[in-house]
Amino acid sequence: MKYQPPYTITPSIVNRVAAIGEIIGRYTVLAEQSLTPRLRRENRLRTIHASLAIENNTLTLEQVTAVIEGKRVLGHPREIQEVRNAFVAYEAMEKWHANSEQNLLSAHELLMQGLMDEVGCYRSGGVGIFQDKQLVHMAPPADRVPQLMADLLQWLTTTDEHPLIASCVFHYELEFIHPFADGNGRMGRLWQTLILRDWKSMLVYLPVETVIRERQQDYYQALAAADTQANAAPFIDFMLSALHDAINEATITDQVTDQVTDQVATLIQVIGAGELNSSDLMQALRLIHHPTFRENYLNPSLTGGWVERTQPDSPRSPTQRYRLTPKGQQWLQRHTET
Repeated sequence: MKYQPPYTITPSIVNRVAAIGEIIGRYTVLAEQSLTPRLRRENRLRTIHASLAIENNTLTLEQVTAVIEGKRVLGHPREIQEVRNAFVAYEAMEKWHANSEQNLLSAHELLMQGLMDEVGCYRSGGVGIFQDKQLVHMAPPADRVPQLMADLLQWLTTTDEHPLIASCVFHYELEFIHPFADGNGRMGRLWQTLILRDWKSMLVYLPVETVIRERQQDYYQALAAADTQANAAPFIDFMLSALHDAINEATITDQVTDQVTDQVATLIQVIGAGELNSSDLMQALRLIHHPTFRENYLNPSLTGGWVERTQPDSPRSPTQRYRLTPKGQQWLQRHTET
């Protein structure tokens, strides 16, 4: 009998798929136009950092970047190895097929090499998921895992379900089966990205993991709710919400990138990687009229989210300085890309 994962399509799920459909075209076009090799790499590093942070890796984004660049980083050797492994795995994704068991096992081997004994193979023993010493999920016995995964991969190959929904179902089912002794969470997120890449190639550079990390408790609650109901719908609904917000955020950022006024663009470039006070900024801009500086340069930069105060709680502080926000840094990187 053909395997069918347990899930129902709720009105909320339908609405979320429709909402993503409305914005995905804009994201794809904008991503193709504005995602330079440098920004694609940065998005990948953000993805790796967030996915590992969900698994309690404590390295910062700056440290993750340094590890990938081959720089010396003070950190736990295991965490450094996790970063190296994840980067290699995500870089290898281009040649994988989502419905291939061999590719799935190869991905696990790359992700977990040097971190555990059973790499690139299904687990040989039982496994339970605990929260505060309480068992919240007992995975199926190890001897059932090969057949369960074969059924799931076959379903992925033959399903007519929308890729947005199919990717969420596969992610949930992998977490439920828990086919590996370790690394199931990062494998589930990696494989969902792979499935979505086959639908819209630019989604491979969408750092949806950053949204999941921000809602980490909701992520686990959605998994638990799906377990309790024996229905993946709660998890599908959560993941579609996270995908929508990640795409929408990326699309909005790209759309407003070219709407920066000449004055704001100049101010962003003057600040660069530094922190400057208003006098330094005016001098660099060759301005002597304070109202002009505030109305045309500083205020639009602050309200647009390009620049921030170093002392936001004391806007009139005599030691107040200004620096770029992550959004401002991203704009500067795009416009200095060679």
